[in-house]
Amino acid sequence: MKTYRPTTQSRRNMSTLPYRKNLSGDKPTKSLLKSKKRQAGRNGFGRITTRHQGGGHKRRYREIDFKYNKRDIPAKLTTIEYDPYRSANIALAVYADGEKRYVLAPKEMKVGDIFVVSEDAPVKSGNRLPIGKIPVGTFIYNIELQVSAGSRLARSAGNYAQVIAHDAGYAQIKLPSTEVRRVSDLCWASVGSVGNEEHGLVKIGKAGRSRWMGKRPTVRGTAMNPVDHMHGGGEGRQGRGTRRAKTKWGKPSGKGQKTRNPKKYSNVFVVSRRKVGKRR
Repeated sequence: MKTYRPTTQSRRNMSTLPYRKNLSGDKPTKSLLKSKKRQAGRNGFGRITTRHQGGGHKRRYREIDFKYNKRDIPAKLTTIEYDPYRSANIALAVYADGEKRYVLAPKEMKVGDIFVVSEDAPVKSGNRLPIGKIPVGTFIYNIELQVSAGSRLARSAGNYAQVIAHDAGYAQIKLPSTEVRRVSDLCWASVGSVGNEEHGLVKIGKAGRSRWMGKRPTVRGTAMNPVDHMHGGGEGRQGRGTRRAKTKWGKPSGKGQKTRNPKKYSNVFVVSRRKVGKRR
């Protein structure tokens, strides 16, 4: 981590990633860039559906290959680059036939390394193969939930899941949240873990840096009036006054509350729920 001389209180509590050491310094590939309109947390009617979003530095979207549908063609990592839309770094993969695609940069790989997407690929960091052919105990990332639908799980910086069992055409996978879930053996996953694991150690340091990232201020519920929030009101500093933490609209939130829909379609695939709160 890169720290700073404490010339101000903000600088005293600020840290950043050592980008010069982690990235190759190459500019983004123009053919894989596109503009993306900022929604600022609003839906098609212009109403705020996700609070605390807005502003931020201008960004261009990098098209990431999450489907990995080029099979049995080796690819070489030529650059490691920063992506403003995700916590993980990305790598430019150049396939043997000349096609270029962005992929998530694995932790153990560097510029010049080669990976392959194949049913017969060796179980080696960066390679991608069906989960049914990955041995128990292996760390994986970029995991599909439906065959050929693209990766959905374990895509953030430093994340990985672990194969803990194979049974009746399904693999049991322990996710980063500690949830154990069944996934079809026919779904694909990449071996290893996502790079840039130091991302979780970054200290923002000052409010302005959050605004650069498009994050607007968050007001505590206890600082509001009763009309504005379930935790509001009271003389001076008060506790929330209820057993469970709630959102502005009275729904359970955080602090170990169970917020998953009991009728969610994918409940049948969950072997054991994630551990929350003090138990975790």
